[in-house]
Amino acid sequence: MKTKNHYETFALGILDIKPETSIDYTFCFEYNKPLNYGQFFELSIPGIGEAPISVSAFDENRMWMTIRKVGRLTDAIFNCKAGDTIQCRGPYGNGFNVKQFTGSDLIIVAGGTGLAPVRGLTRYFVTNKSACKSLHVITGFKSPSDILYREELDQWERDVALVLTVDKSTNTWTGNTGLVTEFIPKLPVLKSPHVQAIVVGPPLMMKFATLALIKDGVPQDNITVSFERNMSCGLGKCGHCKIDETYVCLDGPVFSLTKAMHLID
Repeated sequence: MKTKNHYETFALGILDIKPETSIDYTFCFEYNKPLNYGQFFELSIPGIGEAPISVSAFDENRMWMTIRKVGRLTDAIFNCKAGDTIQCRGPYGNGFNVKQFTGSDLIIVAGGTGLAPVRGLTRYFVTNKSACKSLHVITGFKSPSDILYREELDQWERDVALVLTVDKSTNTWTGNTGLVTEFIPKLPVLKSPHVQAIVVGPPLMMKFATLALIKDGVPQDNITVSFERNMSCGLGKCGHCKIDETYVCLDGPVFSLTKAMHLID
């Protein structure tokens, strides 16, 4: 019997590429297999390397990934164009449990590129308004030039309670300025018996956002986080993402905060 090669890749066709910022592009790929919000793939270019990339959205025949240009591999990916193919394996990870948040007063706090892995789930609840009692989104970026998904955020702002903020303002910026944690105490559903919260972003932001939610009344058991850092192979083989006995790529990247407390520096 032939042994399955877990590192075997397949080709993904690029349908479209949309620049979000000067270093963040969203790639639309042809893909029609089952996915869950918050899962990720390993994208690779032979001879250069591979990296885990979260799915930022999907439908029946397409999926989107937002990729930041940070090294040789992503430089090569950014040289691709619509009609090209890229090697891929996956999907990996557990993703978000939609049923867990159905019927809740849902709070989503996302920082920077942390908005990407929770974008699809947010879009689901924005589109299916009756699926949760209320939806409150706080998303923050370093500066106005770092904002992802501007058009979609404008749409969300019309449909749900959205706070978009930047750490550093500019002369032309007329929106909110401040860290995402500054806006958490203003949320009206913090003490709701139906409250659920999701936090995704840089480790330090996640630490202080979860502490702020708990301080303002959200039970620790009702907070979900997603980790992406340190993942490499996606198979639990390389050990890069192992913390104690937990493999982020296998057991996550989505965790309850109760389980994830020892993963937050």
